[in-house]
Amino acid sequence: MAHASDGRSMEFKLPDLGEGLTEAEIVRWLVEVGDVVAVDQPVVEVETAKAMVEVPCPYGGVVTARFGEEGTELPVGAPLVTVAVGEGETAAGGPARERGAGDGAAPTPAAEPPAAEPKPEGSGNVLVGYGTSEAPARRRRVRPDRPAATGASGRANGRVRAAEPVGGAVGTAEPLDGPVPVISPLVRRLARQHDLDLRELTGSGPDGLILRADVEYALRAAAAQGGRTADREAGAGGARAGAAAPAASPSDGTRVPLKGVRGAVADKLSRSRREIPDATCWVDADATELMRARTAMNASGGPKISLVALLARICTAALARFPELNSTVDTEAREIVRLDGVHLGFAAQTDRGLVVPVVRDAHARDAESLTAEFARLTEAARAGRLTPGELTGGTFTLNNYGVFGVDGSTPIINHPEAAMLGVGRIVPKPWVHEGELAVRQVVQLSLTFDHRVCDGGTAGGFLRYVADCVEQPAVLLRSL
Repeated sequence: MAHASDGRSMEFKLPDLGEGLTEAEIVRWLVEVGDVVAVDQPVVEVETAKAMVEVPCPYGGVVTARFGEEGTELPVGAPLVTVAVGEGETAAGGPARERGAGDGAAPTPAAEPPAAEPKPEGSGNVLVGYGTSEAPARRRRVRPDRPAATGASGRANGRVRAAEPVGGAVGTAEPLDGPVPVISPLVRRLARQHDLDLRELTGSGPDGLILRADVEYALRAAAAQGGRTADREAGAGGARAGAAAPAASPSDGTRVPLKGVRGAVADKLSRSRREIPDATCWVDADATELMRARTAMNASGGPKISLVALLARICTAALARFPELNSTVDTEAREIVRLDGVHLGFAAQTDRGLVVPVVRDAHARDAESLTAEFARLTEAARAGRLTPGELTGGTFTLNNYGVFGVDGSTPIINHPEAAMLGVGRIVPKPWVHEGELAVRQVVQLSLTFDHRVCDGGTAGGFLRYVADCVEQPAVLLRSL
């Protein structure tokens, strides 16, 4: 058995999770007070405006306190946990409680360590702004009569614990493994805010999963039913009194907070419009041959190639010819920075809102590799499991809005990038082919670009090259 050690209590604060995010919501605690944690072991799962993230602790030792209930929003820099750093024992000399072991007794609180103990090394791990070697951690004494705040539910060693009831009111958050099929904390919180009983809903997701759209539909239906009831009551009373119904107030209606994903999207798009002098050009292209080429490739028996992967391959080839569009503007230095590699973002619509995952080094990938990476990132986006690193660092964005059944759009540039290619739906249309009118598979392509990095000639050349590759895929072979 390890000997007792005079350790230090290190306070781990919520780190900067990347790209200007200033807060995160606690979704699930992964440890309890008294647990032994290793360096870089995840201790809490949080949800930012970008993604779900498991936050690893840079210290190893015994958890003596944790801060914030599940569902609480914490600002960056707020304390998450306090860890007594030692040799796996509490400061009182008894062995630290392992998860799932022991007789369920309350953990022994750690005494305040001596001030002369040198500061332990942090892991210097992966999250932005981790700062394990920055300001010295503040020492905390955990008092037996003041247990650390704990969340409603948690998970340790891969096991999910049922949530404790909070308040017992209608709309209380249900445990993840409970009878109500709800995963998203945003769905549970929305239901709580409107006193909606999730047990009365039928989910439209896989296996009856209740989605945010289901909650919003139920709220709209309840509001409409309430409005009809109020109208009947007003008609019965007001008509007898001969009084006119009051006009609607400007404050009437539903207010939706601009926070989370919606708030992050609003801020980014507003900044793009404010800072980037953008322009858009577009062209129709005959995609018949591209569709035939994809059919032939997928008939060979190998891994299936997606259409978006072929479009991405065309984009990277076009950017190699027109590198001005794979750049960013350094406004302080008044310089255009042309980037060496292509990190291709693609717009993905999820239940949480619009996100833009990034395919790293897309220029170095073939169609098969691009297909696999698009599939992986799309699945992670829908599950809310994209990491901050998978959502940042893009240099050019491909936006396939054709999946919404529309032909054209004027995309807003994903700041601080310099351009975005939009792709509409591919539909049969009359087209002059080889001098004769024929029905062909036609697509509209649009390019929005930052007019600071290039003029219309460069943008037009890029778009025309993309259209040529769509119409004649053999053109792409000449650039390989």
